[in-house]
Amino acid sequence: MLGVTPGFTVGEGGFVIGVDEAGRGPLAGPVVAAAVVLGREIPPGLGDSKRLSPARRARAEAAIRAQCCWALAVVEPDEIDRLNIFMATMHAMTRAVARLTAAMGTGRCEVLIDGNLTPQGRCAAWRWPARAIVGGDGREPSISAASILAKEWRDRLMIDAAAAHPHYGWERNKGYGTAEHIAALQRLGPSPLHRRSFAPVAQLALL
Repeated sequence: MLGVTPGFTVGEGGFVIGVDEAGRGPLAGPVVAAAVVLGREIPPGLGDSKRLSPARRARAEAAIRAQCCWALAVVEPDEIDRLNIFMATMHAMTRAVARLTAAMGTGRCEVLIDGNLTPQGRCAAWRWPARAIVGGDGREPSISAASILAKEWRDRLMIDAAAAHPHYGWERNKGYGTAEHIAALQRLGPSPLHRRSFAPVAQLALL
């Protein structure tokens, strides 16, 4: 879950890391964060991953992985339940940035994060200057790249998980609370990948 472009160099002023996550809202599966440093050439097809077609997103992901330096971090459902989804997201972002800066051999950077909050002061391991940008996944190319990597990686994880847990429709809903998913959850109960702390799953324990 790490890619460093050969020959990639860091200037005297450091570099910019774009960070975004995928999977805050689903009832099942992990949350995934990506951290990306763009190269000299911006990969084609960047944009808010939620607004891109699957084909365009897949092409953009391939270009990002080939041209940029990037890292991913995955926080599994049991840790989400233990931390809560907000803190799990903050930890995922922190781990992704830590992996990327370690691989690049320097911590001189500014981190741009999609949203209105950063892990600064929330995760003890966070040690980089950071700026939150509302709508950053559609405005900042490095955040757009992170958005695409995180969503594509998480979607593949859920498609793979659907093979082991075929009744919830994860290959279609990626763990979100669709009518199909809720109906299967009520009929079969939660799987090991369901987030027990999320209300529709937790409520089953009261029935």
